[in-house]
Amino acid sequence: MTEPDSRTTDQLGTRPGHVRPYSRPHRKYEEEVHPPMNTPGLVTPPAAPHHTAPHRAPTLVAVGHGSRDPRARATLERLLDRVRELRPGLDARLAHIELNAPLLDATLAGLAAEGRDAVLVPLLFAPGYHVTHDLPVAVAATPRLRARVAEPLGAHPLLVEALADRLAQAGWTPEDGTSPGTGVVLASAGSRDPRSGAEIRRIATLLGERLGGAPVVSAYASAAAPTVPEAVRALAARGRHRVAVASCFTAPGLFATRAAAEAPWVAADPIGAHPALARLVLHRYDRALATTTRTRELAAV
Repeated sequence: MTEPDSRTTDQLGTRPGHVRPYSRPHRKYEEEVHPPMNTPGLVTPPAAPHHTAPHRAPTLVAVGHGSRDPRARATLERLLDRVRELRPGLDARLAHIELNAPLLDATLAGLAAEGRDAVLVPLLFAPGYHVTHDLPVAVAATPRLRARVAEPLGAHPLLVEALADRLAQAGWTPEDGTSPGTGVVLASAGSRDPRSGAEIRRIATLLGERLGGAPVVSAYASAAAPTVPEAVRALAARGRHRVAVASCFTAPGLFATRAAAEAPWVAADPIGAHPALARLVLHRYDRALATTTRTRELAAV
């Protein structure tokens, strides 16, 4: 996710890297790695009757946190461009919880005025406060809009693919995955919600498997422990002194920049407009629609 910040650097955009192709992932990565999170509050039923034009798919609203870093919004706009390329004709819009326009409340009000339905896809990695509280509250505050909140990006093979690819671009090679001296810190924003930490640890486990068994330790920029420096020291205590930092952020910002600065070796760029992330956004959108359809079918029985 992007995060509130007050100052930024260009560090992430200037790191040299060499792309190394990865072999085809194990078959287990081609499936969902765990069942839906079923987080309370993720789905908000319609507050009032609403009629949608026939055959018009709900608008996909990709919801980022927001950042003062000017690169953040531009990065997410490129991500939405990829989503539109993958699904021509789909109305896909970007909104932010804070700091950047368009803000989520204004976006939802506009959709209600247009008579559109919507699926909100959080550009966030785990079920923290923004996903379980802010997004459902925003939907409830727009009673004329029929909308559903999709699951966060979560521990999915497509996310792991994007993380591994960004590491490869920073200089990580397949041989590093089996080296006894290497390790990875998976840096993310952090949350006080224990479900969020559990989800990030699942992502770390899957990334370690994708990287050939290299140890991957999750770390956080705020609100949770360990911090990135603490995770680096923990790996060093295990004899892993060649440590890379994987950036579990959707776009540049203060947290991503700080995490990269703590890398003893190489640091990956934020995931940004990676093709696999665009596919994951559409996957979350489609799952939310499928859940809606199934709920209606059961209600009609």
